[in-house]
Amino acid sequence: MKISNYAVKNYQFTLIMFLMVAVLGVTTIMNMPRSEDPDMHAPQYPIIVVYPGTSPKDMEELVVDKIEKRIYGLEKIKRIKTNISDGVAVLDVEYKYGSNVDDKYQEIVREVNALRGELPKEIVKLEVLKVDPSNVNILQMSLVSENATKDQMRITAKRLQEALEKVTTLKNVTIHGLPKPIVRVDLQLEKMAQMNIAADRVMQAIQSEIANIPGGSIIENNKSFNIKTSGNFESAAEVANTVVFSYQGRNVLLKDVAHVYHDYEADKHVTRLNGYRSVFVTAAQKSGENIAATQKAYQPIIANFKQTLPKNIDLIVHFDQADNVSARLQGLGTDFIIAILLVAITLLPLGFRAATVVMISI
Repeated sequence: MKISNYAVKNYQFTLIMFLMVAVLGVTTIMNMPRSEDPDMHAPQYPIIVVYPGTSPKDMEELVVDKIEKRIYGLEKIKRIKTNISDGVAVLDVEYKYGSNVDDKYQEIVREVNALRGELPKEIVKLEVLKVDPSNVNILQMSLVSENATKDQMRITAKRLQEALEKVTTLKNVTIHGLPKPIVRVDLQLEKMAQMNIAADRVMQAIQSEIANIPGGSIIENNKSFNIKTSGNFESAAEVANTVVFSYQGRNVLLKDVAHVYHDYEADKHVTRLNGYRSVFVTAAQKSGENIAATQKAYQPIIANFKQTLPKNIDLIVHFDQADNVSARLQGLGTDFIIAILLVAITLLPLGFRAATVVMISI
């Protein structure tokens, strides 16, 4: 029996199957992961080398040639593209497609780490990265203020970062444009000279206090507990109370010969939004997630956070990829409806039934 004859004679079964396929299609469309960037994992790994003060020629001879020789010895290498400038080299290592992305990443990391001892010790950065399109930021916001202090901006940005990190479909929530907080120590050379304290002695005292030294282990009831002395400072006050010298029978604290206070690193860049001083907060979406559902998760958080802001700080969302994806999907739906209508207008003269069958097929 032909399938067409069976479908016509048993139209009830055909109708049920059609409805099931339609429901499956609608469900698939509703649950399909949506994102502007493709969810793909290319076997491509940039290697970043930072060697300050090195010319491109020296960088090639001392570093790049050794790394390339080591990497070319691996299997399934497709090509290596290298860009060298003063003090910086970027090697773009690409494997043949079909290679296991995670295994190849671990392989190249092992090779680079094994080679580290043969490279100059003055290299300040040697890092292997993994190309991942899902690392593209889908959300960019700015905390804008012309008169808020750096402490206020840092605390506010940190609260926003922590709030967004609770969204399980987001990753890499990062703060940009805010220098790192530091504890600054300004030595008072006159006082140090009176007590005959050298600057190196002060530096050694601070370094010894922050050292993490293994203290061995304790074995009890067939269990071994490792001991490590932790010298991490919790506040500027602890730094100020560091003993740096002994003078005339009493301990000299750091605060006796220096000004110790909270500060920030020197500004390396300036971040502004429409000319106004700002701090950026960005976030990316995890692989395989629906950007529309992600937007529904973080929009209430942003709205509630805005209500808690001080009067001198404003929060502006200046890029939301979910809006772009939604607009494109709406455009796709509109084009689809127009196509159906054009087909209907073209085929209606042939009869309503024939036109309906063709439109359903489309």
